[in-house]
Amino acid sequence: MLPLRHARRWQVAGITVLFAVLTATLVPAIPGMRHAHFLHSDKLWHGVTFMILTVWFAGQYSRRSYWRLAVGLLAFGALIEICQRMLSYRSAEMMDLVADAVGILAGLLIACAGVGGWSLRVEQWITARE
Repeated sequence: MLPLRHARRWQVAGITVLFAVLTATLVPAIPGMRHAHFLHSDKLWHGVTFMILTVWFAGQYSRRSYWRLAVGLLAFGALIEICQRMLSYRSAEMMDLVADAVGILAGLLIACAGVGGWSLRVEQWITARE
């Protein structure tokens, strides 16, 4: 983890975000959301969600830890699919995991392009304002 002043708070926030994503993927679908134009957007939502998760966690960890971040998030995506497989009202799809991996890769590219470590910069900005 980066030398964050409020590392514990960042960790709690990250766990909260993961719990919210897991919860959102396990609750029953909203009635009326299964129209044809939403069916193909499922993979897009997977990709965007995992891209955002990757950028979020890249804000707290150094580049040398990005591979662990990617493996951990891919395992989280697999956990989601396993949990969905156990539910009668959800379905598990291998292509969802592929979309997660694409989102993780996109997030890593964004992080490596200069966004990584953003939480350290946020803390420095807040400290400078105080």
